[in-house]
Amino acid sequence: MTKTVTLAIDCMGGDYGPPATIPAALTALDRYPDLHLILVGDEAQIQERLRAKHAENHARVRIRHTTQVVAMDDKPSVALRSKKDSSMRIALQLVRDGDAQACVSAGNTGALMAVARFVIKMLPGVDRPAICTKLPTASGHCHMLDLGANVDCEAEALFQFAVMGSVVARAVDGLSSPTVALLNVGSEEIKGNDQVKKAAALLSQTPAINYKGYVEGDGIYAGEADVIVCDGFVGNAVLKASEGIVKMVMEMLRAEFKRNILHKLFALVAMPVLKAFKHRVNPDQYNGASLVGLDGIVIKSHGGASEAAIVFAIEAAIKEVHFNVPQKIKSELESILVSRAEA
Repeated sequence: MTKTVTLAIDCMGGDYGPPATIPAALTALDRYPDLHLILVGDEAQIQERLRAKHAENHARVRIRHTTQVVAMDDKPSVALRSKKDSSMRIALQLVRDGDAQACVSAGNTGALMAVARFVIKMLPGVDRPAICTKLPTASGHCHMLDLGANVDCEAEALFQFAVMGSVVARAVDGLSSPTVALLNVGSEEIKGNDQVKKAAALLSQTPAINYKGYVEGDGIYAGEADVIVCDGFVGNAVLKASEGIVKMVMEMLRAEFKRNILHKLFALVAMPVLKAFKHRVNPDQYNGASLVGLDGIVIKSHGGASEAAIVFAIEAAIKEVHFNVPQKIKSELESILVSRAEA
């Protein structure tokens, strides 16, 4: 880290709240000497967790007390209208007001998106923000969006997602010209619904985007593109199915290696390979989805994230701060929209 970064942590969000967020925050502070955190939530609970870790007087921690929590099953409208002193909302306001450079929350996704749009607002030229995250591939990882913010998308929204995903891949991964593909039911041009076909036409006419065409579902993990674009309904279904497959494979491996004494001996021999495999597919390291399209940095951690997984979400926020992702998306969109208007 080369400069001071201040993050607002929604300590009350997620399935576990302070028992997971506070230890994760302290781990991140240990790793990043220039990191400062504003812990947002119930002060008594936060202090209790800090004292348990002997960190109640940590020099790089501030506490912002709040009196409300957005529950995981609260409707976005409830979070917006009735929970103006929630940890989620106050953390977002700290970003809006310039007190923090990014917000990290494991809270209710729908509420976070709605409150973030209201508090932080969207970038000029963006119709809808999207949820963007990394997924593992055979050759490394790709960025996929949208993962659930928009269940129905017009072609223009998919086009904007492609632009934003391309900027994220360039900024965070250092790729000079990341490949972008639309997720479809086939690779042929005649396949897909009207929205996907129209988005493909828009991307084909945009030299600033390295558009490579359609990919099918198996192409995501084969690493056929650096950025995969789809609507939120499809993206969320793909994400949940992928998480389910990883859990199933891990459970099947455990069951087989415990089946008898011979299998247990094989497991001992194969342990280094199994550990390497687990490390590559471990969902913790991919925790931390970016709500791209907002005029500020908001990172969504998985609601059921462990302490280790939340650390990865904090690290994702640090990266976006360093690379100033929202400003780069804004500049890229402005440039492309001007080029389209002049064409």
